[in-house]
Amino acid sequence: MPISIDKMSFDVLISTEQIQERVRELGERISQDYEGLNPILMVVLNGGFVFASDLMRAIRIPCEVDFIKISSYGDELHTSGEVKMKKDYDSLVGGRHLIVVEDIVDSGLSVSFLKQKFSMQAPASVRFATLLHKPENSSLGFDLDYVGFPIGPEFVIGYGLDYKQNWRNLPAIYVRVDGREGGKRS
Repeated sequence: MPISIDKMSFDVLISTEQIQERVRELGERISQDYEGLNPILMVVLNGGFVFASDLMRAIRIPCEVDFIKISSYGDELHTSGEVKMKKDYDSLVGGRHLIVVEDIVDSGLSVSFLKQKFSMQAPASVRFATLLHKPENSSLGFDLDYVGFPIGPEFVIGYGLDYKQNWRNLPAIYVRVDGREGGKRS
């Protein structure tokens, strides 16, 4: 069902049911990959918390959770090109297995920043789980380990993804359909 926000039109791109099924699949893969390792899910705030909470419940092995907050957007549709630390994590990550949980990988700026930041702490491993990936927009020097859905360059909201800090509470992923202007996230 289409919705209108600030004179922009959005329609469902990925349904609630599709998200739930894919999150279950990713949780199963992580459970198999990390059997006996007790990984830390490092959730990137604000957007990653919705995906992370469902993903954590789909993982059937012990795991810890911590949070980091970075920003390259503010209230804009396009990235500023610079990542800023807003809240650092608390866990001791040296020698531990980390799974960085993101809502979306767009340009790749944020995950590249986080890979470098965490690598300096000598973890046993650093992998990345993202609900959405815009492969046409990203330039990464590494692979993403757990990807829910590859999507196109259009601007999306819902299921943790915001527009001006609102609409994270939509249960599905909505895509902007008027004008098709892509909005880049980091």
